[in-house]
Amino acid sequence: MPAHTETDVVLIGCGIMSATLGVMLKELDPQLKIHVFERLDAIAGESSDAWNNAGTGHAGLCELNYTPERPDGSIDLTKALKVDEEFEQSKQFWAWLARQKRLEPQRFINSLPHMSFTEGAENRDFLGKRHAAMAAHPFFRGMEFTADRDVIAQWAPLLMKDRHDNGIYAATRSMLGTDVNYGALTRLLFADLEKQPEVVLHLGHEVRDLERTDDGKWRVEAKDLKRGMRQVYHAPFVFIGAGGGALPLLEKSDIPEAAGYGGFPVSGEWLRCLNPRIIMQHHAKVYGKAKSGSPPMSVPHLDRRTIGEDHALLFGPFAGFSTKFLKHGSWLDLPSSLEWDNLVPMMQAGWKNLDLTKYLIEQVRLTPEERLEELKEFMPSAKLEDWELAIAGQRVQVIKKDPKEGGILEFGTELVAAADGSLAALLGASPGASTAVSIMLNLIPRCFQERVANSDRHDGLRRMVPSHGHSLAQDTAMLQSIRSASHAALGLVMPA
Repeated sequence: MPAHTETDVVLIGCGIMSATLGVMLKELDPQLKIHVFERLDAIAGESSDAWNNAGTGHAGLCELNYTPERPDGSIDLTKALKVDEEFEQSKQFWAWLARQKRLEPQRFINSLPHMSFTEGAENRDFLGKRHAAMAAHPFFRGMEFTADRDVIAQWAPLLMKDRHDNGIYAATRSMLGTDVNYGALTRLLFADLEKQPEVVLHLGHEVRDLERTDDGKWRVEAKDLKRGMRQVYHAPFVFIGAGGGALPLLEKSDIPEAAGYGGFPVSGEWLRCLNPRIIMQHHAKVYGKAKSGSPPMSVPHLDRRTIGEDHALLFGPFAGFSTKFLKHGSWLDLPSSLEWDNLVPMMQAGWKNLDLTKYLIEQVRLTPEERLEELKEFMPSAKLEDWELAIAGQRVQVIKKDPKEGGILEFGTELVAAADGSLAALLGASPGASTAVSIMLNLIPRCFQERVANSDRHDGLRRMVPSHGHSLAQDTAMLQSIRSASHAALGLVMPA
């Protein structure tokens, strides 16, 4: 019989989500006993790893799909405002830790301009309207717009180098942008968490089973993959933050709230340049516009990355298809996730998203030369010998039941929680890591109402995230004060 251990909290997965939640919970209740399980032998080995994501501190500054044009021609800022506020909350949390000397900001975050870049008169006009709408809002104040080729060349030389056509180009730039190494951040958070009492980290341990017990707790069975031993843990709260691996475990829980959820895996690929001579010419993250009919995940961007002491350029993302839910997962992940209650929604979502299937087939068939041609739309001077193909992380797009439309495919991040707050799971992908703190500010009140008194919970969360409970979008003075303090603590640029 496997040994049994009693604990207060089980966190599954050693990514940015579990790290963020663990640190927050220990601040709210230092007496909590926490056990963390990771099937790999390393922290942040999947989607949080720096090479497995774009490292964009998503703040709505450059992502054109966050600011759609309404039928009347106006710009809808709803999603951009939401994402920006969520990232402001993340910066506040990191700044709070930095002021306590618990995080070293220079190891995971850098200021980096965020740009949007378009071609053609119609797209120029759209970008101009977008800029006017955004620059008028305090969140995005200071954003610049230009349709001058020479100015674009000053902002990002590689965009215009060897571009000899007479095309119409436009760009916006925000100096508030950042590049974030989420892998390094995750490791720093876990290093801090492990210093706290009653926290045990189990690497190389895979959670194999999860079931509710008669006393309302969760029985979690984990296997030590090196020694082959099994251990059973009993906990009143379980968080499943296992990236693409969250769905199978959520299904094992059998909570009613999980019924109907499915997942569609999409693998990511980048073109990566490590040539210092080229890298030094580009100091920005530049997002373009997805081609007509392409899914949101296909938005092309050319990014400067800083990972440790190394610098690189990434271009993509290119998509591939795999039935794995994790980069280091099993080919049986997708078929084994199919159940009677999610089969119909998944079929319905697949039928409604045939354009995604077509897109994936086209992406899988791309040759190196065809990938280079896509890059050259951004960077005309690109040469094949300077770029290599790099495999990124695995995304699992959420498929869920909708009372009106049947099965729908979601491209965001979704928190699924049991009605009694005893279990929560995170599904989905971008903007994921950038919104980790916001997600936990939502999760903790839902799942820890009894464990932490309301006043203590509210005060504790406000201590970590000063704007918690307030809308920065509606309070310009608070926004300016908090943003200035966060940027100072994190060593980030604060434009005038």
